[in-house]
Amino acid sequence: MDFLDIRIIDIVDIVLVALLLYYLYNLVKGTVAINILVGIIIVYTFYIFTELLEMQLLSRILGGFLGVGMFALVVVFQPEIRKFLLMLGSTNFNAQRKFLKQLSFYKSENPLDVNVETIVAACKKMSASYTGALIVIQRNNSLDFVKNTGDEMNLEVNQPIIESIFFKNSPLHDGAIIIEENKITATRVILPVTNDRKIPLRFGLRHRAAVGVTEKTDAVSLVVSEENGQISYLRDGDFVLFENTDELIKILKEDLS
Repeated sequence: MDFLDIRIIDIVDIVLVALLLYYLYNLVKGTVAINILVGIIIVYTFYIFTELLEMQLLSRILGGFLGVGMFALVVVFQPEIRKFLLMLGSTNFNAQRKFLKQLSFYKSENPLDVNVETIVAACKKMSASYTGALIVIQRNNSLDFVKNTGDEMNLEVNQPIIESIFFKNSPLHDGAIIIEENKITATRVILPVTNDRKIPLRFGLRHRAAVGVTEKTDAVSLVVSEENGQISYLRDGDFVLFENTDELIKILKEDLS
């Protein structure tokens, strides 16, 4: 194709497609669905290459997979698609502006402001009294898909509040708490439990839930064992070893910076 034959409308077409993909990415960025979107894009790229190379069998297989993938995309992205369509049909300008603020044009990439010392101090105190606890600290990936299973909160992080939440007679002690920036944004959260059979049997549901949420997102998690009072730190689905709470604080600060 001669570049001189490119029309203005072709340039507009390319720009609009690029904007559509960009806004789609920002709509799902930070959610579990982004992994499926990236996977479909990779498969589609291979599909284009097989079409260009006239690899008929492989292109048919990939084409059939893409058909199923598009259906999965609609199912997985149903909340985001619904939110987008409601925004488009809304005559409420404030609702539209609130939606647009979720896009990266309005986001700033700053280090997380989390009071790590306070969180670790609470874990140390609960460890001494064998009080079970499960704390999840959000990083980049959104945790809305698990926050919706619990009770919404808006509490400043401090040691007495964390300890009172996990006190065994507290109505909020079951499940996990979610910390965003320096706020406790949800309690009694139900987390996805890992299916990894390599985890020793001595670890209970709290540890398996902590592994599960850190496998599916980039969040980090702290667990206090109710059986032996041991504090565990989990990141990327793995246990991170540390010798004492001072080293734990240092590791947490590095991971949240």
